[in-house]
Amino acid sequence: MFEAVEALVEEHAQIQQRLADPAVYQDQGLARRLGRRGAELNAVVETYHRWKQMGEDLEAAREMASLDPEFAAEAEELEKERPGVAERLRRLLIPRDPNDARDAILEVKGGEGGEEAALFAGDLLRMYTRYAESRGWKVEMISSTESDLGGYKDAQIAIKGKGSDPAEGVFASLKFEGGVHRVQRVPVTESQGRIHTSAAGVLVFPEVDAPDEIEILPNDLKIDVYRSSGPGGQSVNTTDSAVRITHLPTGIVVAMQNEKSQLQNREAAMRVLRSRLLAHQQEQLDAENADARHSQVRTMDRSERIRTYNYPENRIADHRTGYKAYNLDHVLDGDLQPVIDSCVAADEAHRLATLEDQA
Repeated sequence: MFEAVEALVEEHAQIQQRLADPAVYQDQGLARRLGRRGAELNAVVETYHRWKQMGEDLEAAREMASLDPEFAAEAEELEKERPGVAERLRRLLIPRDPNDARDAILEVKGGEGGEEAALFAGDLLRMYTRYAESRGWKVEMISSTESDLGGYKDAQIAIKGKGSDPAEGVFASLKFEGGVHRVQRVPVTESQGRIHTSAAGVLVFPEVDAPDEIEILPNDLKIDVYRSSGPGGQSVNTTDSAVRITHLPTGIVVAMQNEKSQLQNREAAMRVLRSRLLAHQQEQLDAENADARHSQVRTMDRSERIRTYNYPENRIADHRTGYKAYNLDHVLDGDLQPVIDSCVAADEAHRLATLEDQA
């Protein structure tokens, strides 16, 4: 059982040996990749060693059981505990998304519904910010366009985690948030007290560690500059500081206008562009790979309605996993973990079933 783990144990040992070599850190990109892979294998190696040690202890306890009742009790306890460790190891062996340990860039856009959609986008942004803070993550506003009533037509934030453990990675948790979020409530603009339905879109991309990790040729970029504007279309400044970058091969477009400097806006736009290109490359790899692990939870369809937030019933429902709870006020205040856990569990179950089908 778990014979394939020995290869992972050997790979982990080789990575640790390479990370102990100061020369590796002359290439920061390589060092980061090795660090991520090493962190991914840590839990596998530790759990495997624990499972093997429990097997050895169990065998010894059984041999001594006839001589001492305490060994019999120990053997009985190990027999109960070891299957749980084996199940944990089995789940750790499920192939992970290679970007799980990365930080993330999250975008929220108000959809159909005008000001109400923009206000809901602001509520989602606050929810993600508070959730990140509860996890001890740092949140940085990259770009935003506010609406007249204080909502957000669109906003982009960078969320940075605390370590390199894939299971605790920002992208590992937030990648399931991409899609259309629907809200049902009485808008502040509604004078008759009628419930309206509107929506906001969320996009989540893994953040690139270093600029040279994604190769972008200058000739592949079309860069436009223009004057930025604020709520109502009023001029924010009188210089062409806003930047729009189009990546010609993929058609990906990123626009930035929050900073006063054209150079700062360009750097921010390139930061977002690199993350989008990383996600685009991963999508292509998955599409080309006959053994791609497609998730039933995290789809690439940005138009998919994934969740409904019903204010009158204080209800939140995830349409992919069937999760439903009547604590919407707490979720919007950042208590998002149970919802995310339902997505993680569904995704793991699907991946595990895929592995068993292939076995």
